[in-house]
Parts: sequence; structure tokens; C-alpha cells
Amino acid sequence: MHTHATPGAARATADFDYIVIGAGSAGCAVAARLAEDRGATVALLEAGPHDHHFSVWAPIGFSNTVPKAGPRNYAYYTEPQAGLNGRRSYQPRGRGLGGSSSINAMLYVRGHRNDYDDWAALGCKGWGFDDVLPYFRRSEHNARLANDPLHGSDGPLHVSDLRSPNPFSQRFVEASLQAGMAPNADFNGPTQEGAGLYQVTQHNGERWNTARAYLHRGDAADKALNGGRSGLSVLTGAQALRILFEGRRATGVEIVRNGEKQVLRARREIVLSTGAFNSPQLLMASGIGPAAQLRGLGIDVVHDLPGVGENLQDHLDIIVNKQLHSTDLFGQTASGLLRMAGEVMRYRRHRTGMVTSNFAEAGAFLRSRPELSIPDVQLVFVVALVGNRNMEKRSKLGHGYSCHACVLRPKSRGHVRLRSADMRDAPLIDPRFLSAQEDMAGMVAGVRAIRRIFAQPALAQYGGRELLTDDFGPDNGNEDAIRHFVRAHADTVYHPVGTCKMGIDGMAVVDPELRVRGIDGLRVADASVMPTLVGGNTNAPAIMIGEKAADLIKASAR
Repeated sequence: MHTHATPGAARATADFDYIVIGAGSAGCAVAARLAEDRGATVALLEAGPHDHHFSVWAPIGFSNTVPKAGPRNYAYYTEPQAGLNGRRSYQPRGRGLGGSSSINAMLYVRGHRNDYDDWAALGCKGWGFDDVLPYFRRSEHNARLANDPLHGSDGPLHVSDLRSPNPFSQRFVEASLQAGMAPNADFNGPTQEGAGLYQVTQHNGERWNTARAYLHRGDAADKALNGGRSGLSVLTGAQALRILFEGRRATGVEIVRNGEKQVLRARREIVLSTGAFNSPQLLMASGIGPAAQLRGLGIDVVHDLPGVGENLQDHLDIIVNKQLHSTDLFGQTASGLLRMAGEVMRYRRHRTGMVTSNFAEAGAFLRSRPELSIPDVQLVFVVALVGNRNMEKRSKLGHGYSCHACVLRPKSRGHVRLRSADMRDAPLIDPRFLSAQEDMAGMVAGVRAIRRIFAQPALAQYGGRELLTDDFGPDNGNEDAIRHFVRAHADTVYHPVGTCKMGIDGMAVVDPELRVRGIDGLRVADASVMPTLVGGNTNAPAIMIGEKAADLIKASAR
């Protein structure tokens, strides 16, 4: 049985006004904005390493970081999923400065305006779309849409079109139009529906993670980390073990760094920004959560808060692959590797070419049923054969392209629980994929939409063969075969949210000011506070949450 180490076992090292735990998408934003206040001192704690690495800054580098555990990827696994034939789902999560913004596919997608209006309708006052738009705009520096009322032009986060879009990505968009979709040049514009190329968090052909945006500010000299912004101290390799309390007030954090336990004290507030898995884990390891579960692990209960770790939502994703020999597409063949050698030289000289690809270059948002008012399925077209842990290794199959489909607002709900009281142990993750039967209908519709697009002349003229979809029947009519395919091969597209839900009901963990209910001096600011999953990717919304959190905290201080 794990129990808390006594506070006396660690030495106190420093006091700060604010301590932000987790230097990911939200954490970098909230820490940097708090440090803008003259005289404020902020400690930003990150368990992982620095982000100065080719695999982070060269866009195609994420093909190396995402598939396996390492210094920049926690590489979690879920509990066996009944809806996926008992398989465990692979859950990569960013570790190190920038968090998951250092290993994601760089898509800049906010979701639909209705998603945020739905949050407000659930009692999250101040979180409707018109409330959060200023924070999206404040964070964003959009290279193409600078003077657009929905976009920002001078924020720290660079957003741009791909420098060297793959010809097959353009063909996918053309095929989508041939299949009856509308063109869409901005999925964050007035209308989400339609097909187009994604905008990405890149600048001059390099990944622009949140560490570059908020900590380095584009400066290789690394100003924040070298004391350039006097109020901000960034500590890498600092694993938070638990939050410390005096009564019901959070006052400090016990960490382990370089093998030594230390205590950092917060004069004003502690902000938890460690994501949908680790934020509830740290709350529970610190004594905040479902009391019976905590006592079962020998943890002293500071506050019985039953919603901690509940309400887990994620985008389940299915991939259709088409094998096709073309060195325009990524593939591990002799001719493909020869092409890439030239592309690496091109990248080193000009920051253009295939090394700038995020692989997931194009896509679409569609309605699976005509009576729906907004899209409920997202497609992501990839210029390589891709799989997940339960599809045979794609690299041996050579070149090809793929398309992902996910249901944007799944009804399935899961949870995160403690495996032990030690934060260095992986949490117990159970998304309960497809536990809500209605989620399967959207997955089937997504598969059918992909195959309809693949059959259009813009793509079909290049030939190739689909993999694993032979028994779907004419016009994709064999629904049982498609359902079997989904259960055998679907997995997450890496958008877990909701485990420290914001709201006003009995299962809410934080209030609309992001304060942990029943505790003083402690907030959560990351994707875990989302009451419901947004209809799109989660990186841009997480950054927005960090931006807004900083303003909420500053308002309280005033």
C-alpha cells in the first residue's frame, strides 16, 4: 500500500506567487500570461525534458515520437475495452515542454461555436463562443487570415497553411467535392462543414508548439528559461508528487527533481495543467476525489469530490487505407527513402518540402444524417499508410494514403482512476469506447464517407487497392462487416477531455472560474475541465482555456 511521504521528508526550496504544474498546451499559456504582471513570480513545473529536439521542431518528427514510449511520450494504455473486442487502446501523451503540442499533428481546429454555447447552457457562465473567441484570437497569429474577425494576427501561436501541401491532399479535396461536399478554406470560419486543407501550428516550416509560443517566444536563446522574463521560472524534470494543504487551502507542491524531494510554496494559487489523465490523478493522489477510492489506497482524504476522474470523453477513430506506389506519398521503400534523402536536404536549405508535412494535411467535416444541423463526423486525410496498435505494421506495405473518421460528440463516457498513490505510476484509464451504442452509427457513416471519396475520379484514377475492406459489399451496404471492422481496428485519435469537469452540478470538479470546488487556492486549467468534447481537435481549445484561466486568476488577485 502506498501512503503519503511526510512533508518533513522534503526540503522547502522556494516560494512563488503562483505554481503552474504541467508545461503543456494550457500550462505554457497560463504561466506566461501570469508572469506578464509586473512583480508576479511564477514557477512552471514540467516532469519531462526540454523541447529543443529535431523530433519536436521538424514537423515529420512526430512519426518518431508518437508510436513509442520515450522521454517525450508517456505512451499510456487503457484497460481492455469491451467495445473494441477486449483490446487495450494506446494513448500517447506529450511529456516535456509543450506537452502534447510537441508531439501532435499540429492541426489548428477549435470545434464548432455550438460546442461552447452548449457549455454555457450547462451553467458554465462566461464560456459561450462569444466569450471564448477573444482568447482564441489573443493566442493566434494567423499568417493567412490576419484581418479576419474570427482570427488573431499578433498572438504568440503561429498558425499557417502548409508550406508544401502534398499533391494527394489536393486530390482528396477535389474528390470530396466530386462526392458532393462543399469546399471549405477555413474550418474555424463562419461554417465548419465541407472539405479542405487544414491549417497547422507551424511557422516557416517548423512546428510551433506552446513552449515556442509562450516560453521561448521564438528565440533560440530561450529567454524565459534563462531568466529573461524575471518573474517566470521553468523547471524541467520536476515530477509533482502531490499538492500540499493547510486545512482546505492549497499551499504548496511536493516534487521530485534530480532524485531529491523538494517542496515549493505558493503564496497565491496553484494551477493544475497536466491534462485529462494526469490532472485527476494528481488531485486524487493529493487527497481530492472519491473518498472511498482514495481510502482504499491509503490516501488521507482532504476533500470528498466524487466527479474527479469521471466524465472521460475521447474521439474514437477508424482508419481506411489504400496502398498505392507513389513517392509523393510517404513509405519505407528504397525509392521512398531516396526521395526522403533529397527532401531532408531541401528542408535544411529552404524549410520546404515533405519534411514540413504534418501527414494529416486535408480533411472534411460532414453530417452523417441530413436532419443534423451541424457536422458530427470529422475526416482526416493522411499522405501515408497509417494504422494503430491493432492494425498490422503499415511500413512494410510501402506507399499509400489513409483517411481517419471520428464521431465528434460521442455519448460514451469513461473514467480515470488511480493505480497507486504514486504519481510516477501510470493512471488507470478506461474510456469505455462504444459503450453508448449510438456512437457506432457515426463510425459506420464515417467509413462509408471515406470509401465514397476514395472512389471518386480525382483519387481513383491513380489506382491502388484498399486494405481490410473487401467484404463491405456494393455501395458499402454490409453494415455488419463495417461494424466488425470498427470493433477490430478503431482506436483513439488522442483527444481525451472532461475528467475534471467544469460546471454547477454535483459531479462538477471545478466551477466556471476553474476553481476546484471546496478548496481554496487551487484551479485546473487544461482539457480536463471541458464538460463535453468539442467537435474538432483539442489543442487550440486547451490553449484558449490557459489564456482565459490567466485572466480569471488575475481578476481574483485584483
